[in-house]
Amino acid sequence: MSYPWILRRTLLYMAVTAFALWVLVPIFFIGISAFTPRNEIYRWPKPILPSRFSLDTMRFFLNSYGVLRSLSNSVWVALLTLAFTLAVGAPAGYAVARFHFRGREGFRLGILITRMFPTALLAVPLAVTFIKWGLYDTLIGVALIHTAMALPFAVIITTGIFMGVPKDLEEAAMTLGCSRFGAFVRVALPLALPGLAAAAMFTFVISWNEVFAATILTVNNRTLPAHILTTIQASPLYFRFAGGFFMILPALFFMFLIRRYLFHMWGGATAER
Repeated sequence: MSYPWILRRTLLYMAVTAFALWVLVPIFFIGISAFTPRNEIYRWPKPILPSRFSLDTMRFFLNSYGVLRSLSNSVWVALLTLAFTLAVGAPAGYAVARFHFRGREGFRLGILITRMFPTALLAVPLAVTFIKWGLYDTLIGVALIHTAMALPFAVIITTGIFMGVPKDLEEAAMTLGCSRFGAFVRVALPLALPGLAAAAMFTFVISWNEVFAATILTVNNRTLPAHILTTIQASPLYFRFAGGFFMILPALFFMFLIRRYLFHMWGGATAER
């Protein structure tokens, strides 16, 4: 085993460890602070671990005005976004993976270009359009915006998923009497379900964490991130810690579930078979 190889591996492990600490240390302190007694939050010097773990901060957060309603709104918006995104993204990904048509590569590039435009630039036209259509301050309106944000990622992910499904199985099903749609439903879709579940979780996390569009397009029906953003300046420190922990918990949970699919999905989306 050569010395340069050992050096490269050591530097790689050090870089990975530094990056992991850069991500995990803030999450650790937010989580610890969310379960610290409220009177210890302002103690100085503050110990790394609290004298005891308490649910008072989380109870205060959940019982605060508007939190439970905004939590319910976030769940409904995320579920609607999930349904809309998979209903459009899965067939689009299948079409890109299976069919060769003029402009195919341009389409794959175009769905990524849509993410180049910041939501802040579209805030005023979106608000005006939604007011005209009667979608302003509605959960469906927020779900449509979240769908537009998540759809490019969903198409890319599902393209990689269906590229990993052998085309020969669908052709065999069609020789036995299945239509193209029947082969898709009975053969390709069941084989792609684990990856589609991962894409669904990814879409859910995008919708759950989105804050800007939900803040601009709602007044009374805010999602949880929008509600926290609008109240955080007038909230005590322990409310902020509890809100931060409550927001990152679903993302961590879903990312833990889909970790085994990530490399396969992103690698397959850029490879032709």
